[in-house]
Amino acid sequence: MKRREFLAASAALSLAGPAMATPPLHVRPEEGPHEATFMMWPVNRTVHPDGEFLDILQQTIADIANSIVEFEPLVMLAAPSDQARAKQMLSGKVELWDIPTEDLWARDAGPLIAHQGSKRVVSHIQFNGWGKKQVHTRDSQVAAKIADHLGFDLMSSGLKGEAGGVEHDGHGLLMAHESSWVNKNRNPGQSRAEVEQRLLKAYGAERMIWSKGVYGEDITDYHIDSLARFTGANSALINLPDNPDWEDPFHAAAYETHDSLEKAGVRLDVIPEPEYRRVKGIEFVASYANYYACNGAVIAAEFGDRETDKLARKALARHYPGREIITLNVDALGEVGGGIHCATQQLPSA
Repeated sequence: MKRREFLAASAALSLAGPAMATPPLHVRPEEGPHEATFMMWPVNRTVHPDGEFLDILQQTIADIANSIVEFEPLVMLAAPSDQARAKQMLSGKVELWDIPTEDLWARDAGPLIAHQGSKRVVSHIQFNGWGKKQVHTRDSQVAAKIADHLGFDLMSSGLKGEAGGVEHDGHGLLMAHESSWVNKNRNPGQSRAEVEQRLLKAYGAERMIWSKGVYGEDITDYHIDSLARFTGANSALINLPDNPDWEDPFHAAAYETHDSLEKAGVRLDVIPEPEYRRVKGIEFVASYANYYACNGAVIAAEFGDRETDKLARKALARHYPGREIITLNVDALGEVGGGIHCATQQLPSA
């Protein structure tokens, strides 16, 4: 190319401006419109050796799926060999995909869907069985298999962890417990600042609120979604005990998280934990915060305490006006450490 031609070409590029940058990722608010919900069918006998309890757990997953599918499409993931059993319990409206699973935790093993400009992608946080605490040969591949099925790009965050361990409002704000992220069982060698930078990029957020959490006392290292949930921009529900036992690490950590959120200016609405529960075990997760907001409804837990069950319904109705509040007995999930939010993952509308 002659010098005159080179200068002309350079001038044209200058007038056109710089090359188009790759659009940033953005994970939209969970309460926004969904194209569908993903759930996972639990089958693994190493994880759930009690066959009678596994039957109850599968029925609980079916109850949740059958409730959601009345409001939006639902996809249940299961190996072909497990689908006959699933079909016996699931509504005919539920779609089954041939993606093998071990356990039920779609929030953690499923795909985190983000928008990148006009297209949807999987903003990938690699599931590793909550720090290699549980078998995850199949479940660790679920997000990638869904991305392949949908034809979505898989955009690595460089993190190991779970979407249940971080809450986002879809308007630039994240909250999380350090125990679920700044932990050698997930992200060895990464500082909190490095983990935060990766999470902000993965969600397309600008700011993050941390609190310490609880290390090593449960399989998740205290996921935030069983304690506090964003319900809109800078607004959250939090589930707290009325009479905390300050010797209980979860009670102490819950109030620390409350104070961190309040100090950061988040508008908080407190729901009391149930005083009465059908299941009395100390490890039972009785979380009203672990609900799922789908198109036109909120699918939530009830624990048999008339007073707090009613207070929780009223709080959800305040935060999600115009949506039907559906409450279910999901005690089987509480017995294995989770709730409805943990068992679901949304596919946001295009």
